[in-house]
Amino acid sequence: MLTNTQIDAYHENGFIGIEGVYSPDEILELQRVTDEFVEQSRTVTENNNVFDLEPGHSAEEPKLRRLKLPVDIHPTYHGALHHEGMLGIVSQLIGDSIRLGSSKLNVKRPSGGSPVEWHQDWAFYPHTNDDLLAVGICIDDMTVENGALLVIPGSHKGPIYDHHHPDGYFCGAVTDPNFDGEGAVPIELKVGGISIHHVRTLHGSTSNRSAAARRLFLLELIAADAWPLRGIETWDAFNAKIVRGTPVPCPRLADVPVRVPYPQAPSQGSIYENQTAYTDRKLK
Repeated sequence: MLTNTQIDAYHENGFIGIEGVYSPDEILELQRVTDEFVEQSRTVTENNNVFDLEPGHSAEEPKLRRLKLPVDIHPTYHGALHHEGMLGIVSQLIGDSIRLGSSKLNVKRPSGGSPVEWHQDWAFYPHTNDDLLAVGICIDDMTVENGALLVIPGSHKGPIYDHHHPDGYFCGAVTDPNFDGEGAVPIELKVGGISIHHVRTLHGSTSNRSAAARRLFLLELIAADAWPLRGIETWDAFNAKIVRGTPVPCPRLADVPVRVPYPQAPSQGSIYENQTAYTDRKLK
């Protein structure tokens, strides 16, 4: 469990890193399953609802950059979501009733891997309050050299930046010309550790410049009383994503700044695809 000092650090800075949350055996299983999906990607020639591929991907040289919705496609990832230690930590930050928003596994292969431009998750999915966070499970050591998550301390208390292309559509990257990423720090962790960042924290990552892979399994976790402003599908489907605690029928409203991710780009894809439309990029 987190100490009061760690909890205070999260609320002050908008992020925290915790070592040793997942055991070596749990990590070995996550690595094994992820390797299997990389092998499966050899048979894929274009992005689909499971695989997001780097440019230059081929059967001879697979370049998987994202596994989409891993919790939904393999029990090992589903089990990692329901890890009691991780959920106990998250409950200290956003409360006992927790819902899964989405999941993804980002892969930065050695000496490559696409960067992720500066953005705020809140720009993608605003809710009635901002008790939302992302947990990153380190399947490998996460270092500056291999593309560690970069965050800007305290940015979760500031404005929601424009993430729209100059042509007007949402592109998933900060496009404010006055933003420069000053003050960014890396979250460096050993394998088995977890990063946690607030939904409004500015973050991104560079390419992998090392000989070691960087695989980060990301879970978007949400206080059950935070309801998406874009609406829900059905009551049953909404509550099926509760991973701890009970459903909350009354949304909690908070005075938080909101931007909506509309109009959508003419061709929707992953954050990697959408961000390529913005050419004034700061992370390489």
